[in-house]
Amino acid sequence: MRDPGLDKAIAAAGGVGALARKIGIAQPSVSNWSRVPAERVLTVEAVTGVSRAELRPDLFGERPALDEVDGARGREYALLATLLARAPEQALLDRIAGLRADPSMLGLAHAALAEAAGQTTAERVEREYFELFIGLGRGELLPYGSYYLAGFLHERPLARLRESLAQLGIERAAGQAEPEDHAAILCEIMAGLASGRFAAPEGAARALFEAHVAPWMEPFFCDLEQADAVDFYRHVGTLGRVFMTIERQAFALPS
Repeated sequence: MRDPGLDKAIAAAGGVGALARKIGIAQPSVSNWSRVPAERVLTVEAVTGVSRAELRPDLFGERPALDEVDGARGREYALLATLLARAPEQALLDRIAGLRADPSMLGLAHAALAEAAGQTTAERVEREYFELFIGLGRGELLPYGSYYLAGFLHERPLARLRESLAQLGIERAAGQAEPEDHAAILCEIMAGLASGRFAAPEGAARALFEAHVAPWMEPFFCDLEQADAVDFYRHVGTLGRVFMTIERQAFALPS
């Protein structure tokens, strides 16, 4: 029997098959859910608009309030994870077009992304995503830590990341085809740590960021900004680059 939060997400997505497509997994996996798995909550929230508190009230219902800054960090990572995992559908583009801006560098990046979202279509963004990350044979960019750090996929940086995740008790999601050093998966993990969704010792987020995110993800976002034949995803690159800089500077401050 499905719980009410999952039923609401399925209805908002337009059915089980539609929800599976939106989050990039096989339909039978979603059909077998009785509730939204913890590692999928932020992604399902992003593509359906159903709040995490409704999807998993046991995890996000009556809980102590998150630190405001950590909550904002978690949402930023979750947005990047969603946009890097798959091309956004029109509903998500419409939501991004409503992002609020402020005079900060991050706020200006939000404003530029919101403007780009309001001026494009899901079809155009899907073509961008295909050319960037899939392509005929391979895309223009390879969003993997091993590639950026070692020049090849599935190299020692991925093995070291898996060791770190095992120490934190973070397991690979069932049905996930991409390795853990994919930019989207790392952003989702950082979102989970920032939001408190993943129980972890103090300092775990900083250690993971410094060892497995900072060494390569800022250059990746710079490459995304400068990639050929992109419009919307250029602004995703700017947002990611600015946010990674803020994270690096914040983690460098004394505890």
